[in-house]
Amino acid sequence: MGTHMSTGMRLALAGLVLVAQACTPDGPPRQDPPKVVARPLPPPFSADSAYAFVQRQVDFGPRVPGTPAHAACADWIVARLKASGATVTEQHGRVTAFNGNPLPLRNIIGSWRPEARDRILLLAHYDTRPFADQDEERRNEPIPGANDGGSGVGILLEIARHLAGAADTALLGVDMLFTDVEDYGEPTGAMTAEGNNIDTWALGSRYWAMNPHVPGYTARFGVLLDMCGAKGARFYQESISMQYAPQVVQKLWRAAAALGHGERFVSETRHFVGTDDHLPINELLRIPTADIIEHHEGTRAFHPSWHTHADNMDVIDRATLQAVGATVMEVLWKER
Repeated sequence: MGTHMSTGMRLALAGLVLVAQACTPDGPPRQDPPKVVARPLPPPFSADSAYAFVQRQVDFGPRVPGTPAHAACADWIVARLKASGATVTEQHGRVTAFNGNPLPLRNIIGSWRPEARDRILLLAHYDTRPFADQDEERRNEPIPGANDGGSGVGILLEIARHLAGAADTALLGVDMLFTDVEDYGEPTGAMTAEGNNIDTWALGSRYWAMNPHVPGYTARFGVLLDMCGAKGARFYQESISMQYAPQVVQKLWRAAAALGHGERFVSETRHFVGTDDHLPINELLRIPTADIIEHHEGTRAFHPSWHTHADNMDVIDRATLQAVGATVMEVLWKER
C-alpha cells in the first residue's frame, strides 16, 4: 500500500491542526471587547418653552396665597405636571404669617418613577411677594414675580415636559416640589439676603420638610431654582449651599462649564442667602440641596427688580433660562 494522501484528507487534517492550535493554552483566550453602555443625552432644553411658562404665570397676576390668581396658577401647575406624566400629590395646610395672619398653604409635588428608592429633588416656589417693600412707589401692592418665583417654576415645567418621554431611560426617580408661602416673610428696610426674622420665610418648604409627602422621604440630593431668569444673570456658589451641599454645587458648576456656561456659573462664593427653600430641607431632612440663585454685582445682593414692581417679563431672558435649564438637565440625565 502506498503513502499517498488524498486532497480531502489533507484538508481535514489541516482543519484539525487549526482547531488544536486555537485550543492550546499557550496564549490567552480571545475575549470580545467590553460593551460600553452609553448614558442617554438629555434632550434639548427649550428656552422658548420655559419663557412661555414664565409668561403664563405672570398672566395670572400676582400669585399671593389666598387669592384667585394663586389658586388658578396652582391648578395650572398640577395640570402641566399630569400632562408630563407625573404622579401628583398636593399638601394643604395653614401657616401663620409674620403679622399673625393665617394663610392657606398648598404645596404641589410631581413625581416620576415614584417606586424608585434612589431619587433626585428639584424645587422652586410659585407664590409671589404680597407687597413691594423694596420699591419707592406702591409699596403695599403685590408684585408680578416674573423672576422671583416665575423663572424657577418655568424652568422646572420645561424639564417636566421632557420627563414625560423619559420613562424608558435609566433615570433615577425624580420629584419636583413647588413650594408655597415662600415669599410672605417679614419686610426689610434695605436690600438684604432675606428678612429680619428668617423663620417667617420659606414656610412652604419648612412645612414639607416637617411633613414629607412620603413618610421617611429622602433623596440623593436636591436643586433649588430661585431668581434664575434675569438678563445677564451670574450665579455664584451660595454659601449655605456650600455649607450643606458642596458636592452638589460642584456637580452643577462642572456641568455648566462643560456646556459652555462657565462665565455665568462662577466658581466663587459671593453671598449669603439668609434663608431660602433649601435651608429647612438641608437642616431638617439632611438632603444636600444646592441653590441656583443670582448674585448681582451692582447691588451686591439680588437683582435690582427684587421685591419691586419691576420684576416683570422685561427682566426675563431666554439665554439665562437656557443656561440654567440645560445645566440642571445635564446633571439629571447623567446621574446614575
